[in-house]
Amino acid sequence: MDWTRRRERYRAVIEGESCIHPGSVYDPISARIAEDLGFEVGMFAGSIASMTVLGAPDLIVMSLTEFAGQAYRICRAGDLALMCDADHGYGNALSVMRTVEELEAAGVAAFTIEDTELPAPYGSDGPRLLTLEEGVGKMKAALAARSDPRLVIAGRTSAAAIAGMDEALRRIAAYEAAGVDAVFLTGIRTRDQVEAIAATVDIPVILGAAGPEIQDLGYLARHGVRICLQGHQPFMAAVQAVHATLKALREGTPPADLAGVAPPELMRNVTRDGDYRRWIEDYLGG
Repeated sequence: MDWTRRRERYRAVIEGESCIHPGSVYDPISARIAEDLGFEVGMFAGSIASMTVLGAPDLIVMSLTEFAGQAYRICRAGDLALMCDADHGYGNALSVMRTVEELEAAGVAAFTIEDTELPAPYGSDGPRLLTLEEGVGKMKAALAARSDPRLVIAGRTSAAAIAGMDEALRRIAAYEAAGVDAVFLTGIRTRDQVEAIAATVDIPVILGAAGPEIQDLGYLARHGVRICLQGHQPFMAAVQAVHATLKALREGTPPADLAGVAPPELMRNVTRDGDYRRWIEDYLGG
C-alpha cells in the first residue's frame, strides 16, 4: 500500500500555523470513525495498545510485533494519518532501528521515541530517564533507519515531570540538534513552560495531555505547538459501553431494550458495507 499521502498530510499539520487535537484511536473501526468525523490525525498510544491487544496495563509487556501489527490494521482500514507512541523503541538503539522499520512498513505517518528507562528496572521507585547521551543515540538511530523521508520522527521526553523543566529543555534542544522532526513533551502544565519550550526549539512541538491553564489551541499555535493530545477517552468510553451492555443482558434486559446500541446505518458505514456490496456485484456476479 502507498502511505505517501497520509504522511504528507501529517507533515502539513506540523509544518502549518495551527494547533489541532488528534483523535485517539485503537482499532480499525475507531480509526474509521475518527476519519469520518474529520480528524486530521489519529493517535495510537502505547498504553491503549497494551489494553486493546493484551488487556494489560501500560507496563511495557507488549512486543513490537504486536504493536506494529495493530498499527497496520488501523492504517489499512482507511486513510487517516496515524501517529504512534512507540515508547522507548522496544530496547536499545539497535532495537529502535528495528522499530522504525516495522512502523514505517505498517503505514504510520509519525511516531515518538522517548527517553524514559523502560520497562521499569528492578527496585525502581518511579520513572527514570535514560542518560542524555543514550537518548540522543536513540534519536540518531531512528533517523538513520528511516527510509521514507516523509515519515515524521519525534523525540519524546517526560523530563519535565521527572527531573524538572531545565532538564526537559536541555533534552529537547539536544534532540533537535540530533535531527528529529518534532519534539513531544509530557507533563507540561503552565504557560511559562510552553513559552520556555518555544524559546528553546525551532521545530514543531507536540504536547501530551496538557494542563487546564494552556488548553487554548490559539495560544498553543502561537508558541509552536502543532498537536496537543486530549487523552484517550474513546477507548475508556468503549469499555464502559461494552460493560454496561453485557451487564444489562446478563441481568435480563431484552436486546431490543438496550440503550446506546449503534443503529444499522452507522454499522454499515463503519464496516464500509457499501464498498463490499459493490465489489460483490463487480467481481462475484452478484
